[in-house]
Amino acid sequence: MNQVDWLDVGLTFIGGLGLFLFGMEYMGEGLQKAAGPKMKKLLSILTSNRFLGVLVGAGVTALIQSSSATTVMVVGFVNAGLMSLKQAVGVIMGANIGTTITAWIVSLGEWTKFLKPSVIAPLCIAIGVGLLMFAREDKIKHIGEILFGFGALFLGLDSMSAAAKPLRELEEVKNMFVVIGHNPILGILVGAGVTAIIQSSSASVGILQALALAGLVPWSSAIYIILGQNIGTCITAILSSIGATLNAKRAAAIHFIFNFLGSVIFGIIAVVLFKFVVPGLGNRIITVTEISVVHTIFNVVNTIVLFPFAGTLVYLAEHLVKGKGEAKPGELQHLDERMFETPAFALENAIKEVVHMGELAQHNVKIAIQALFEKMLIRWNKFLLKKEKLMNYKKELINI
Repeated sequence: MNQVDWLDVGLTFIGGLGLFLFGMEYMGEGLQKAAGPKMKKLLSILTSNRFLGVLVGAGVTALIQSSSATTVMVVGFVNAGLMSLKQAVGVIMGANIGTTITAWIVSLGEWTKFLKPSVIAPLCIAIGVGLLMFAREDKIKHIGEILFGFGALFLGLDSMSAAAKPLRELEEVKNMFVVIGHNPILGILVGAGVTAIIQSSSASVGILQALALAGLVPWSSAIYIILGQNIGTCITAILSSIGATLNAKRAAAIHFIFNFLGSVIFGIIAVVLFKFVVPGLGNRIITVTEISVVHTIFNVVNTIVLFPFAGTLVYLAEHLVKGKGEAKPGELQHLDERMFETPAFALENAIKEVVHMGELAQHNVKIAIQALFEKMLIRWNKFLLKKEKLMNYKKELINI
């Protein structure tokens, strides 16, 4: 009987996961900085039409490497009154498509020996560190950040996969995945739980791919876990909507309804497929690339199927999150802390907020002059002070 040092396996896997998350975050930051001017142009598209919203959602998520962060930002836009619920639907759908990019990056190692994590990770880290240390131009340094993050991501993946390899000899581990594969609800709960804990579907899929790289995951288990991951990723937006306006809460609800309906529909299809159509497929070990294909097909097809029903999703969200009319808007009309996930968007809206503050100040001066000449200063005094406090509050928030 094979002996496994569980402490060593656990620490190595957790360390690899930490590197993977760090690499994904660092690479996303580098991509954001490199694409900063373009991100500003995307802001105007966000308020255009729903189809373009899907493209923007996919593009932004591909850049920041997190559908959760994109959806949180959408909640911020809705909270600030910059986006309607129908416009938010398109961006949320696009975010689910954009999050598949990470899975494809991870699967590169199966295509050629040169792109295997053990080969490409040290190379990217070395080049990235060199550019960060010796480059003078910001653009080159941004490329260095992207490469370093890319290398750290692959190094983390390689570490997780190496830690999981000894487990494939254990019957208990194999049986665990068999049980998950035979129980769709359990598989979905496992995927949702892990994703909710780490609050990143991209990272959760990366963990699944690391286990698949070690030859541990059968098709049926992978499918159900992927479906659960798409539900679990909603928790970040739901938490972010706490304390926000009524419509912002409904935007988070739309994200949940969209992913939940897609998981239920595809879950039923998967059960029929594994039980009746291709019974032997469920027990076959899935590859890393196949996980990327399944993940992409699910999110793209789910968007195509539910895109025409955007109005219905809004209707369901309004009934799920009930309230009389719209909640009172916050002090800031164009800026919300949830936008800070993407600095380019935050900067653009900070400018709008400064302009709005200037308009308030101009309006205050006109009222003060009018009150002075009409000898009504006492009557307008409270109103002016209230506006003045609002401007000071805005000034503090945007750090002028």
